[in-house]
Amino acid sequence: MSTEVQAPPKIAERQIDEVTARYVRAADHRDGRAMAALFTDDAVVEIRYTGAGESELLGTVRGAEAIGHAVAGMMAPHPPLGWSHHTTFNHLVEVDGETATNDAQFVVYNVVGRARPAEGWPPDASGAQGSITPIESGYVRSRLSRVDGRWLITELVISHDLPYAFPQD
Repeated sequence: MSTEVQAPPKIAERQIDEVTARYVRAADHRDGRAMAALFTDDAVVEIRYTGAGESELLGTVRGAEAIGHAVAGMMAPHPPLGWSHHTTFNHLVEVDGETATNDAQFVVYNVVGRARPAEGWPPDASGAQGSITPIESGYVRSRLSRVDGRWLITELVISHDLPYAFPQD
């Protein structure tokens, strides 16, 4: 049992939202170290496909270190002028003392910039040059625990709306 003073529920909810914000940024940056720091040592991530009305387990990653390695080594690298933006919204956060859940929807956008022509942009060019395309959507559901005053993810279930190719061991 922690002897620390618990944060009021709204502050705890905001702290949990920040964990999710750091999670999506670590995924965008393919930053395994930042990702691993968000999980407990014994955390579990499940990747599922749920778009057909059933929940099909595609893969499981266990442990903070392995989760960090998966983000750094299994996610496709960004191409030149390319990026991804993982976004979450419609968060449903529930806090119960030292544990919490966060159920959010997500969309991942593929961002590809257009290369500047050698002769420069045409006179009629204006604004951002490239494309932004949604490529993934679904739900991300996490269980968290307060460990030494920090919220850490103990379990994360990523449920994809679209069929998803996940590397097998």
